[in-house]
Amino acid sequence: FYLTPPQVNSILKANEYSFKVPEFDGKNVSSVLGFDSNQLPANAPIEDRRSAATCLQTRGMLLGVFDGHAGCACAQAVSERLFYYIAVSLLPHETLLEIENAVESGRALLPILQWHKHPNDYFSKEASKLYFNSLRTYWQELIDLNSGETTDVREALINAFKRLDNDISLEAQVGDPNSFLNYLVLRVAFSGSTACVAHVDGVDLHVANTGDSRAMLGVQEEDGSWSAVNLSYDHNAQNEHEVERVKMEHPKSEEKSLVKQDRLLGLLMPFRAFGDVKFKWSIELQKRVVESGPDQLNDNEYTKFIPPNYHTPPYLTAEPEVIHHKLRPQDKFLVLATDGLWETMHRQDVARIVGEYLTGVHHQQPIAVGGYKVTLGQMHGLLTERRAKISSVFEDQNAATHLIRHAVGNNEFGTVDHERLSKMLSLPEELARMYRDDITIIVVQFNSHVIGAYQNEE
Repeated sequence: FYLTPPQVNSILKANEYSFKVPEFDGKNVSSVLGFDSNQLPANAPIEDRRSAATCLQTRGMLLGVFDGHAGCACAQAVSERLFYYIAVSLLPHETLLEIENAVESGRALLPILQWHKHPNDYFSKEASKLYFNSLRTYWQELIDLNSGETTDVREALINAFKRLDNDISLEAQVGDPNSFLNYLVLRVAFSGSTACVAHVDGVDLHVANTGDSRAMLGVQEEDGSWSAVNLSYDHNAQNEHEVERVKMEHPKSEEKSLVKQDRLLGLLMPFRAFGDVKFKWSIELQKRVVESGPDQLNDNEYTKFIPPNYHTPPYLTAEPEVIHHKLRPQDKFLVLATDGLWETMHRQDVARIVGEYLTGVHHQQPIAVGGYKVTLGQMHGLLTERRAKISSVFEDQNAATHLIRHAVGNNEFGTVDHERLSKMLSLPEELARMYRDDITIIVVQFNSHVIGAYQNEE
């Protein structure tokens, strides 16, 4: 049966979220104008997660997409915890001391993050105390380690990823007297998640990636055309360096069994991930934890089997690859997305579709020319362009939604085919997964004026 255009829109818009960075005295001081994000599930429940937050004690903004596998537990935990680990890793020693003293004396804590969340992006309230205690142990160690040096963003990102993964593993080994929490920490550790996170501070853009979600920069060339710059590499069998890295870490005798059918040990697509302790713990530890764990864990097939050819764990790491990019005025936007998008679209098309969308939407704001010299020709151009845009009735208000519409509904001519879109969105749950993956997208729009001003100062 066919969905009407309004029905299609209500499905596509169900999870959309937009955030505009506030202006101060009518001026934008941030290199980020704002972001749009959206998710389209294929799995029920969806296994992707997304996060966005402003770091309140430093100036950076954090954005990330997380693609879960073997359930959504690990992606959920990483989406709500990782940014705290990153923020704490970036904090100066004095601030860490202030926070620790506040906790010691029971005073209110300095807020570290301001979250930008859709109502569907929930937090696991039951685990918040456990999560807080692990985070506190981390910052106490950072206080003790104080070297007096300011933290390098790259190092902070790597440390935060590795430390959170370590804590996920540790919490599962220790367990919890509360049976609900005990089962939760085990589910988090035995499921897995990739992570692709961007930290934007002024003109410094860092992308930390673990797994096969991607970050891509949209650049506007001098002739107005759009091009894409990769800011992450997939950690999977298609990446020769990654295959080499895995082989280097294990004895020569295992060379043939490490990567089979493009999967790690013949099982796992991403070669780096959070959780997935099946690929990290020794066989003895796995057996001990599963046997002493709750009965629900024993019923789960995934936890019982030991991967084939499992001789020299760990086979998997959560350590991210970090790429640093200095923003330039021609860098207009950043797309972070789970592999559900990249399986269906080439990055060059993503850059063009988002680029044209953003420049088009830009002209649908009221045309204010106060104080600027605008020729009649330019004004006429703006109005004609606007008329063309308005004629497409179902114009999206969100760049991520616009991209999902193309990813799911594109035909061979690169235009959205309503019939195809309708078919794809009306597939029953058990079929949807065969045709597409969960898709999660964040589109971050940069402020070229602010970036240009930064450059001039330097």
